[in-house]
Amino acid sequence: MLPFVARSSSRSEINHFASVPSSLLPAFGTNFDEGYLNLRKYVIAPYNRRYRLWQTFLVALVVYSAWASPFELAFRELSIGSLVPVDIIVDGFFAIDIILTFFVAYLDRSTYLLVDDHKKIAIRYIKMLHFPMDLASTLPFDQIYQILTGKRHGPEIFGFLNMLRLWRLRHVSELFSRLEKDIRISYTATRFCKLICVTLFAVHFAGCMYFWLAFHHKTPENTWLHKELPDFKYRSVWLCYIYSMYWSITTLTTVGYGDLYAVNTEEKVYSSLFMLFNIGLTAYIIGNMTNLAVHNTVRTFAMRDAFNRVLRYASKSRLPKRLKEQMLAHKELKLKMEESQQQEVLQDLPKAIRSSIAQHLFSNVVDKAYLFKGVSDECIIQLASDMKAEYYLPKVDIILQNEMPIYFYILVYGSLDLFIHKNGSEQLLFELEPGGMAGEIGGMFNIPQPFTVRTRRLSQVIRINQHQFKQMMQPFNNDGRQIINNFIKYLREQRGSVLEEIPYLSELLGDLYLEHITQNGDSHDEVSRYHDDGPCKEGRTINSNPWSSPASTRIIIHGHHPNEKKMGKGDTKKLILLPSSIEELFRVAEKKFSKRASKILMADGSEVEEINVLRDHDELYIF
Repeated sequence: MLPFVARSSSRSEINHFASVPSSLLPAFGTNFDEGYLNLRKYVIAPYNRRYRLWQTFLVALVVYSAWASPFELAFRELSIGSLVPVDIIVDGFFAIDIILTFFVAYLDRSTYLLVDDHKKIAIRYIKMLHFPMDLASTLPFDQIYQILTGKRHGPEIFGFLNMLRLWRLRHVSELFSRLEKDIRISYTATRFCKLICVTLFAVHFAGCMYFWLAFHHKTPENTWLHKELPDFKYRSVWLCYIYSMYWSITTLTTVGYGDLYAVNTEEKVYSSLFMLFNIGLTAYIIGNMTNLAVHNTVRTFAMRDAFNRVLRYASKSRLPKRLKEQMLAHKELKLKMEESQQQEVLQDLPKAIRSSIAQHLFSNVVDKAYLFKGVSDECIIQLASDMKAEYYLPKVDIILQNEMPIYFYILVYGSLDLFIHKNGSEQLLFELEPGGMAGEIGGMFNIPQPFTVRTRRLSQVIRINQHQFKQMMQPFNNDGRQIINNFIKYLREQRGSVLEEIPYLSELLGDLYLEHITQNGDSHDEVSRYHDDGPCKEGRTINSNPWSSPASTRIIIHGHHPNEKKMGKGDTKKLILLPSSIEELFRVAEKKFSKRASKILMADGSEVEEINVLRDHDELYIF
């Protein structure tokens, strides 16, 4: 038995790898040995590594057949049978391959499962065109005729029957198709090799046919070869072959020196057909070569086009040179990152695979960030699944002060500087190292970003959409409390450098702290201790879920009638978080302004009767 025949004592389920389409297997570089598939006894796995080696060996024999078949037809009378032993050996190998095919499992295209039933394999092979063509291309017609008749040479028809061996070229086509999909092999080199093989075969076949026309013409003097070799029928086979190849090449390349040309009608018809074929072959070769060349330069064209668009926009908008340079640098960095990360590949993948990739890349980074210390693994996985990585060049602004929060960021590597604009100048607060977070204060409080965040050197960050973050945290009550606790702890540790520079941040932190300890059932003494540490403010009644309450809605309250402001009287205003009811709002105003109120007006004089009509940044006059 041949070594690549899979043997098994019993019928078993087909391995799930068999469901992969055969056209895709080379892309994975997968070799299916006996360890992968458990087939019936004496059944060959079509993806077996040793069977693939056998098919590759046959390709070498196909190359010989592709050369010998036209050559033996053209030089049939001159070749004294020196190639006959080689032909018999080659035909013997292909006869073995026919027998092996009856034992090769095939892929059912309707189910993408391997069929290893001997009867089904045999019936399928016999019904296909491959079987009669394989058989006809393997039979040695000349040798059979010699045995039956005893004559040395058979009629000319047997020379044409030997051309059936060109059917074996399908093995070469299948090999190139498999190599083109194999990511371990250069696609460009494979295509070049294929184009060269096609060209060489076309030249060889056409040259042999040119000689066959001259040799079998009824008047040898009226042929293209007689002018150069008057006695060509008695000259060396290889000399005639060289002349034939020379004319074939000059015709294929459209050079046409004029030293050799068609003389009789048969040669003119054949030359016309060959030149028409050359038009298609030349177009095929040039098209493939152009495609390969363009494929290697398409990204360069895309980059130049992107830069030109940036320059046109910057020129039209009259942007300063600094912004123009930042735009160009960021565009170049983005194109390079897309080339290395292949974002278009990720976009085409199913969401589950993209989430798994994001978890693998970002889970460790998220787990180390201060805001997510002590958070459950389930929550970390959910957060990491929707994250995206971004790269920034040095001296590029990621967040601008006073812009509305959309994202907050975790620094993977690099360095970030946090600035605050004060008295017309930039004041550096501190430097953020890998693992640090930026923009989370604006996102957590839903206030304009208090800092400008700028890269110090090339940096990678992962961004989190603050709206999606709050929605994602809805089911995680305990994790939400832990995040708030981490946030409060961090801000209290940063009191000296951060809180003093941000208006209203101390009061907002007080509200958040009161909400947090209320949810955790902490004592009144703890609330009092926080009052002693710093200013705080009354807020709304808190829901048990820290992310389900609209406590992030901020309003500004005044303790007087709107007309008093117009009359130039003093104004005191407070920024608070919107309570849950009108009664609660009156109680907060009473504590803020030390007087009882009975009416709430908007700036335009309209009276507020329901709390849910109020929006972020509304100004209320309570008196």
